[in-house]
Amino acid sequence: MRNITPKQLSLYSALILTGAVALVLIVNIFLPLHQWRMVVASLSIVLIFFLSYFIFKSALERFIYRKIKLIYKTIHQLKLKTQSDSLKQRIRKSPDVISEVNDEVLVWARDKKDEIDELKKLEEYRKEFIGNLSHELKTPIFNIQGYLSTLIDSGLEDREIAEKYLQNAEKNVERMISLVEDLDTIHKLESGRMHLEFEKFDVVALAREVTDMLEIKAQSKNVTISYKEDYKSPIWVYADKNTIKQVFTNLIVNSIVYGNENGHTKISFYDMDENILCEVADDGPGIEEKHLPRLFERFYRVDKSRSRHQGGTGLGLSIVKHIIEAHQQTINVRSTVGRGSTFSFTLRKFRA
Repeated sequence: MRNITPKQLSLYSALILTGAVALVLIVNIFLPLHQWRMVVASLSIVLIFFLSYFIFKSALERFIYRKIKLIYKTIHQLKLKTQSDSLKQRIRKSPDVISEVNDEVLVWARDKKDEIDELKKLEEYRKEFIGNLSHELKTPIFNIQGYLSTLIDSGLEDREIAEKYLQNAEKNVERMISLVEDLDTIHKLESGRMHLEFEKFDVVALAREVTDMLEIKAQSKNVTISYKEDYKSPIWVYADKNTIKQVFTNLIVNSIVYGNENGHTKISFYDMDENILCEVADDGPGIEEKHLPRLFERFYRVDKSRSRHQGGTGLGLSIVKHIIEAHQQTINVRSTVGRGSTFSFTLRKFRA
């Protein structure tokens, strides 16, 4: 009886009423028994059954329609915005209007719950982003303020101190500029305003260009950079060369900065039929598994104090992810604590 329809309820009600009337009629005509009275009684029972069935059915459907019309209409307005005109016809044509509305409500409630959960996550992300941005801007601003206040008070009298403080202030200004430029880059990538110039180029040659550029930085930590093999033949890809250069630069710099002293960075390329898989691996301290899902978020730092001490805006990996996704490719990271990390991304292979 839990999922009973109006038609079934009408049928049960008509049977009960007809049964009661039939019982009364049979008792009245049982003695003396006349054939014509039996015929009249039978016809009366059939007539009462059909009349009561249609009366109950019509009354129930009208009652249910009035009660659920507003709910049903509201759901469809929220979901589709265009189906309110056909609402009456849909309900009255439905063989099981209660079940249909129940299903609509359940689906709508589930969708709204998922939407609310997603909005809560986005709100939490927004709060965290604003807090991180505030912190990233506050540090250089306060540093600049401190250097300038010292210079104004007494620092200008000593040329050596004045130059030192001005140089420190300039570094903090450069950090703020880098932060704003990185945020602008992410915004352009997300909004599709950054135009990518796709071209054919040798991805191995590009990687070697980046490693040559970072040679001094690697030597400062005695980090060696090598390739999985000699790669004597070019590996042609079809992508935006400038942004992919930025990807390699960011990943290799991270392997140097966050890797171990006397460490090793290895760059590899694999043919994946339609794509080329590029990998940058280090033998550094590695990253705990709990951090991996959030590693490409803006301002997310595994070790906040150590990361800020090393410099950077905290937006590098987020930019890398947006660049690769703008190429409609994927980027992943795998890491084991104490053994190192490997960042891998795909690029479309060039086909003549």
